[in-house]
Amino acid sequence: MTEERDPAATPTGGVPVSRRRLLGTAGAVGATGLVVGGAAGAATAEAVREDAPTALTSLGGTAVGFRAERQQPGITTPLQARGHLAAFDLAPGADRKAAAALLRRWSATAERLMAGEPEAGDGDTGIALDAGPSSLTVTFGFGRSFFGRTGLTDRMPEALAPLPDFSADALDPRRSNGDLWVQIGADDALVAFHALRALQREAGDTARLRWQMNGFNRTPGATARPMTARNLMGQVDGTNNPKPADPDFRQRVFVGDGAAPSWMAGGSYAVVRRIRMLLDSWDHLSLAQQEKVIGRRKKDGAPLSGGTEHTPVRLDKISPEGVLAIAGDAHVRVAAPESNQGAAMLRRPFSYHDGFRPDGAPDAGLLFIAWQADPMKGFVPVQRKLDRGDGLSRFLRHEASGLFAVPPAAERGSYVGAPLHRYEPLHRVRLPGDEEQPGVRRPVRAETVVV
Repeated sequence: MTEERDPAATPTGGVPVSRRRLLGTAGAVGATGLVVGGAAGAATAEAVREDAPTALTSLGGTAVGFRAERQQPGITTPLQARGHLAAFDLAPGADRKAAAALLRRWSATAERLMAGEPEAGDGDTGIALDAGPSSLTVTFGFGRSFFGRTGLTDRMPEALAPLPDFSADALDPRRSNGDLWVQIGADDALVAFHALRALQREAGDTARLRWQMNGFNRTPGATARPMTARNLMGQVDGTNNPKPADPDFRQRVFVGDGAAPSWMAGGSYAVVRRIRMLLDSWDHLSLAQQEKVIGRRKKDGAPLSGGTEHTPVRLDKISPEGVLAIAGDAHVRVAAPESNQGAAMLRRPFSYHDGFRPDGAPDAGLLFIAWQADPMKGFVPVQRKLDRGDGLSRFLRHEASGLFAVPPAAERGSYVGAPLHRYEPLHRVRLPGDEEQPGVRRPVRAETVVV
C-alpha cells in the first residue's frame, strides 16, 4: 500500500516546539503514517502500511495544523486516544462583539497549543510541560441559541433546526445543546486537559460552562497494525463510515460552496449524543446473540452475510437454515444507507466511563459525534429508522443531545467564525449627489463593522 502524507499533520521536526520537548522522536516519522491525505486534501484516514505499527514514543511528535485544511481539524483527523467535549453559554450581557472577541482568543490559543507552543504570555499552567503536540485538535461550533443571543438570527442556517423528538430519548436538558461547542482531541491525556483548561480560562466573563464530557479511544500503536476502533460493547465500530476516497464523501460530510448561508461553505454539522450502554444486560447475552443484534462477527467485524470486515454487507443473503443471515432488526441492516435512501454520516465517537450508578451498573457508553452536510439528510432519517426497529436500541439510552454548526477553518490572520460576524449593515448612507427625485432610485451604501 502506498503511503500518502497529510500536510496537516507533521512531526515535531516540521513544527517548532519551544516549550514541550519530546524524547525519542526518532520514531516521529512513523506517527505521521497514521494520517494520510484524502482526495483533493479533503480528508484523512487511518489506512497505513500494515507492517509498520506506530511506535509509542512517536505519538507526541505529531502536530495537526489549525489552518492546514479548509475544514476545521478534528472532523477527519484520525481518532485520538483522549477527548473532551464542552458547551458554553454566553454570560448575561455578552453581546456579538464580546462573542467575536472570545472566538478570536480561543482561535489564537488553539493554534498555539496545536503547534506545541505554550499559551501566550505568562499564563501557561504547565500542565503539558515536556509533551509534544500529540495530535491535538480543537474544533469550534455554534448552537442554535447562539444566534438569538448575539442578534444574528437572520444568519442562522436552516439546517440548525431543532432535532425531532425520538421515542427512545431520555434527554437531560442540562447536558444538552449550548451556545458554543468545543471538541478537543489528543493522544495524550495531559495535552488534552491542558487545552480544555486553557479554553475555560480564556472564556473569562464572556461565557460560562454549560456541560462537559470526557472520552477515550484506543491509543494509536496499541495494536500490531491500525484497526477500526471498538466500543465498550467490544464491537468493531466504524467499518461502514463514509471513506475519503468515496466520490461523494465531501458532498455528504461538508457544506457545498453554493449552499446558504455562505459563511458555512466548507463547514459541517455535528450531532452530539451521550448514549449510555446497558453493559450488564449486554454482557449477559451469548456471543451468538450479540452478533445477531449487531449483524457482524465480534472477533473481526465481518458481516454475518460473509467475507471480511470490509466486505459489503449482503442484506439479501439467506443462511443455510433458510433465514436472513442478517436479522431484520440487526443494527447494520437498520442503519445501512441502503435501508435509509442513501443517508449517511461520518461517525467519530469517543467512549466514556463516568463511574457507577446507584444500582452498581457502569455509567458508561458512547459520546456519539456524527458529521454531515445536512442533519436532515444524515442523522435524522437514520435515527428515525433506528428508533423504530433497531435491536440494539434495547441496550442503549440516549441521555444528552446537541446540534452544532461548525464553520470552516479560520483563514490566515483571522479566527473561526469570522465570516459570520464580519459584515453587518448598520444604516444606509446616502452618497453625494444622490438627491431625491420622484420615481428615481439612487444608489446607497451600507456601512459595515468588522470585529
